Amino acid sequence: MKVGLIYTSTTPELIELVEREVREQLGADVELYSLQDPSILADVREAGYVTTAPAARLIGMYMQAAQAGVDAMLNLCSSVGEVADSAQDVARYIGVPIVRVDEEMCREAVRRGSRIGVMATLPTTLEPTKNTVLRVAREAGKKVELVDCLVDGAFGLDQDQFKARLTESAKGIVDQVDVVVLAQGSMAYAEPHLEATYGKPFLGSPRFGAAELKKALERKGVL
Repeated sequence: MKVGLIYTSTTPELIELVEREVREQLGADVELYSLQDPSILADVREAGYVTTAPAARLIGMYMQAAQAGVDAMLNLCSSVGEVADSAQDVARYIGVPIVRVDEEMCREAVRRGSRIGVMATLPTTLEPTKNTVLRVAREAGKKVELVDCLVDGAFGLDQDQFKARLTESAKGIVDQVDVVVLAQGSMAYAEPHLEATYGKPFLGSPRFGAAELKKALERKGVL
């Protein structure tokens, strides 16, 4: 079994976390086929939204993974999650599911509460994640209230500084929400610390994405 991991920006910590979660779900012998193109996120950040060129490069990465023989793939950037949504018809046709790392996390947040905090270090991740939460809430027939938490200046910090900045920023929203989603996969390692500090559920996406990847492979019949 071979799965694709599609990154637009990454750190060693994120790669380690994602690969660990995927192997826990699929077994140690799963073959991982990773593709990375940091220029995609750089272009999205510069423009403030997903423009044609980075979207096309991302779709090209999906097709490269499919041609390499992956059984399914995991899209690991929430800033471009809506590109993954747009590719779902092709994914079904060619028989290679594209799983968004963050969608089931957003569904779990909707299940857990009606006041949902959305934490991100980039505006380009905040808005797509909010859109996803609102979409899955609508699909569930539930009305939710979203509370933004943009953690300015945290992107690119080392792990300790990053966690400290998240903890400080979360202080401003925890009393207003039932649950908090961590919009970027790179934030997930802070999840246990934030929950212990504030006594509220904080949801990181990689564990949810890996579980959904397993379900997609089961539906396909390769597991």
